[in-house]
Amino acid sequence: MNDSFPHLGRDGAARMVDVADKKVTARLARAEGLIRMAPATLRGIVDGVHAKGDVLGVARVAAVMAAKRAAELVPLCHPIALTGVTVDFAPLVEESALRCTASVTTRERTGVEMEALAAVQVALLTVYDMCKSADRGMVMDGIALVEKRGGRSGRWTRHG
Repeated sequence: MNDSFPHLGRDGAARMVDVADKKVTARLARAEGLIRMAPATLRGIVDGVHAKGDVLGVARVAAVMAAKRAAELVPLCHPIALTGVTVDFAPLVEESALRCTASVTTRERTGVEMEALAAVQVALLTVYDMCKSADRGMVMDGIALVEKRGGRSGRWTRHG
């Protein structure tokens, strides 16, 4: 095993890390990202008057679904039982952007970082999909893990 890259075996082949001996702990991961858009597009989303309906409601459901299916999307990700998924949106009017934050919790032997990141990615993709007829120039940006808690490494937060 390569200590720096535990998903690689001694021979360099990809493998799913064995977590059987890890302790079950409460775990949380929080990720966020932005989608930048034209001011009129953001106004339509915030005012709830977009032609395709409740953009944020659909994106929130898509994010929860993505978190639940992260192991199907990321090849070496463990399928785990989630205890909670919350998805919040904040309009950033001066930046003409929408911020998505997803928090995912579990009681497991491995963390939920992939689930939180998948939730944000798919939420933003859903916003793009629902609004592309009005604004094909939208850009997803700054998608990152911002906090994780639990497990052997404890708490980590992004600074800066």
